[in-house]
Amino acid sequence: MATAQLLGSWMQNMISSTNLRPHRNCHRSMRTARATFSQETASSGVRITEGNGGLPKVLLNSAHGSEAEIYLFGGCLTSWKPVNGKDLLFVRPDAVFNGQKPISGGIPHCFPQFGPGPLQQHGFGRNMNWSVGDSENIEGNPVVTLELKDGPYSRSMWDFSFHAIYKVELNSKSLTTVLTIKNTDKKPFSFSTALHTYFKASAAGASVKGLKGCKTLNKDPDPVNPSEGTEEREVVTFPGFVDCVYLDAPGEVHLDNGLGDVITIQNTNWSDTVLWNPHLQMEACYRDFVCVENAKIGKVELQPDQSWVAKQRISVA
Repeated sequence: MATAQLLGSWMQNMISSTNLRPHRNCHRSMRTARATFSQETASSGVRITEGNGGLPKVLLNSAHGSEAEIYLFGGCLTSWKPVNGKDLLFVRPDAVFNGQKPISGGIPHCFPQFGPGPLQQHGFGRNMNWSVGDSENIEGNPVVTLELKDGPYSRSMWDFSFHAIYKVELNSKSLTTVLTIKNTDKKPFSFSTALHTYFKASAAGASVKGLKGCKTLNKDPDPVNPSEGTEEREVVTFPGFVDCVYLDAPGEVHLDNGLGDVITIQNTNWSDTVLWNPHLQMEACYRDFVCVENAKIGKVELQPDQSWVAKQRISVA
């Protein structure tokens, strides 16, 4: 716990919320923090290291052979390898790791806005530096808790005080996240949110089961005025451009990634599911991934001191 607090303080001091570019002494500070963190927590399977572009990332290694990595910039999970050793997440080849733009791929946060709106696309949660609040190990499974609080950068576009807590647990064949949003302001606020998960896939062969009967908001062909409907298919595929919201989705869906893996995506309190593949809008890589996202499309209203909690578990057989 002491190490996590030290690391969180170091991160807050090293990178200002109003200037997302790491300081010039980033690499030296990284080495110091990494050494301290590793000495005290290596046995827990949680350690910090230097990632792409010099950005700090947290590595999770379970005693059972699974691995995951999380960049503190954006609190973005960029890799998840169960015991089979295959990375089931996808990071786009055009992703940048400069602390100036969101990391394109993995599991980015959409907060406090999903999609377009009065704020920047998908909000600012993926554009800010999260800090490590705690780490532990449960029967060989590493657990890390990341935190994000308001600052001048977030308040410049959304003038509220909040505390986001993101708990990540790595098991042999599953990855579980719990997101808590707390209103620490003296006035109420509302938000929407999602985990914009990119799964490695053969888009032409990928499919999702479990969404039949859901009400849909289909953004193809008009993203500004999505058409309403009901999903009638048992198996939903990705034949071309796909951008569809499934309202009041079930607590479990199954993704066949077309590469030999069936991924179970479970949720608690993520009320909606989003399927997305940009097709020809992203010709360099659209064939290699699909997005299956747990989301809260409708506004969550929080009074002062109230919290909202949602859980996601992705697993393979």
